[in-house]
Amino acid sequence: MADKRVVETEPSPDAADAPDPGAGAPENVQLETVARERDDYYDRLLRKTAEFDNYRRRVERERREQTEQAVLDLLQELLLVIDDFDLALEVDAGGGPSAYRKGVELIHAKLHDLLKKYGVRPIEVVGADFDPNLHEAVVHEASPGHREGEVLEELRRGYMIGDRLLRPAMVKVAKA
Repeated sequence: MADKRVVETEPSPDAADAPDPGAGAPENVQLETVARERDDYYDRLLRKTAEFDNYRRRVERERREQTEQAVLDLLQELLLVIDDFDLALEVDAGGGPSAYRKGVELIHAKLHDLLKKYGVRPIEVVGADFDPNLHEAVVHEASPGHREGEVLEELRRGYMIGDRLLRPAMVKVAKA
């Protein structure tokens, strides 16, 4: 028999480093999937950001329009009171001063009703203790019949709107 040489071939070192075409495919698929998810999330982020910006602008515009409408409503009601003053000034005061006074009192009552409708109410101050949050003391007067810090007189009426101070009352305060 003849000698047969069996030559075994070892894989070359370069062949071991080369990627196997079947082994690398799952990594590429995973990478592409992650990239697609990233792009999808980024697109969602951009859309949500744009939606939020649009919402914010819409709310600001609606708030501005609502404020403007409230001012317009109030001004239209004030114009009705001005119309009453115009009529009172045009009328001949033939009935004497009492008839003229009666007309002014009606207009005054109408103005107070309008203020009440919008939640504005006067601050009751005479006899109350001085409160710098509600009162503005413009005169201090010695008054033995009153306690220290008691409001003696209202010089200009103060008003609240709801629980907020609209205008402080100008008052005369007793001092010991």
